[in-house]
Amino acid sequence: MTVGAEPSSPPRRRFSGIGSGALIGGMAAVVTIAAIGRAWAACDIGVNAAANSMTLLFLAPLIWIAAAVPWVILHSTLGRRHHRTALMAGLIFNLWFTWFLVTWLGMPDSYPAPFCPGNVPPWWPSFIPA
Repeated sequence: MTVGAEPSSPPRRRFSGIGSGALIGGMAAVVTIAAIGRAWAACDIGVNAAANSMTLLFLAPLIWIAAAVPWVILHSTLGRRHHRTALMAGLIFNLWFTWFLVTWLGMPDSYPAPFCPGNVPPWWPSFIPA
């Protein structure tokens, strides 16, 4: 160590929430895409399975990014001082976001539903509003 040199500080992690955002946002995207696909299949929505799969494949990265960005923002702002609060806020947002996308994209009101009364699949829990 040279005389007069200050000890180096640990490097700042600018993108510390990206890993958790990518992981949890990816899991939310997979669950959302699977639920939408299952709802479309149960209610016979769409042209065929291949067209529905291509639509969901196109939507997957968009949903992943939309679910990951709030985690990054929460981790970099609220998570520095209140880690548990940021975690709970992120989980609540992901649950709401998944529910919103499944009920908005997976159960369209304008589509005639010969197999699903009210465009709600039979497997959808009755205690969760659609």
